[in-house]
Amino acid sequence: MKTKISIAFIKLMSLFSLKTARKVGKLVGFCAYLVNSRSYKTSLCNLQLCFPDLSEKERRDLARLSLINTGMALAESGPVWLWPAERILDAIVDVEGAELLQKARDLGKGVIILGPHHGNWELMGLYLSSLGKCSQLYQAPRNTELNALLYLARSRANAKMYPADARGVAAVLGALKKGEMTGILPDQVPIPGAGDFAPFFGNDAYTMTLVSRLLQKTGAIALLAYAKRTETGFRVIIKQANTDIYAKHMPKSLAGLNKTVEMAVKDAPEQYQWEYKRFRYQPEGRQEPYKA
Repeated sequence: MKTKISIAFIKLMSLFSLKTARKVGKLVGFCAYLVNSRSYKTSLCNLQLCFPDLSEKERRDLARLSLINTGMALAESGPVWLWPAERILDAIVDVEGAELLQKARDLGKGVIILGPHHGNWELMGLYLSSLGKCSQLYQAPRNTELNALLYLARSRANAKMYPADARGVAAVLGALKKGEMTGILPDQVPIPGAGDFAPFFGNDAYTMTLVSRLLQKTGAIALLAYAKRTETGFRVIIKQANTDIYAKHMPKSLAGLNKTVEMAVKDAPEQYQWEYKRFRYQPEGRQEPYKA
């Protein structure tokens, strides 16, 4: 029932303008704050870990703004997923670092786009696929209707969607060796055995090793990219990844990956999805912070 309501909400939002959808999203996020939801509590926990120097009021204000931005991201899924690609791409008012991406593509070594849960990552994926062939890994939702909607939305333009399994990784590896792009959510918690602990804002975070292994096997270029929410639309920002990400020493490479994500977060901390349980896996003997 929850999934059906979500799908109905997304389809409803696609009937409105981006401005109107955002207003509805703001209301949804603010309500989540007012009722002291689980998402709000998770956000506070993450902010306590990552920004201990902030006052309690500052963290509460930031958690509230994060929920509002997450609400807007949810409401924006209607236009981003269901509008014609050209129409929603027109909402991108500016692109910073476009020359970095073009230069990386011209090298022909493949490009790994690191798009964290920041701003509107769904629009970021669509933008990349509009530029050329782009392979993306994804976790298929259990609900078949939602999976069909998500797959259709993300596979528009030149995007190739692959399941996040051995077959999908092999496909992405092949695409990079051909000099193509791939988009990866670098702050997604990997399954047990597919990651290791690395610092994220000074805290141990179970971090995927996939990006580091792909870089080492292909010599591809890693770039940070995110669609930052602006007053009238979005600003796509592309930056060089932290150079440590290319280290052959895995711990140093993973630290570089997380430092790259931190760059996006510091740019607009209220647009990061603090509701995500980034620290749910902990080193042995340490309690998961969300259970405290």
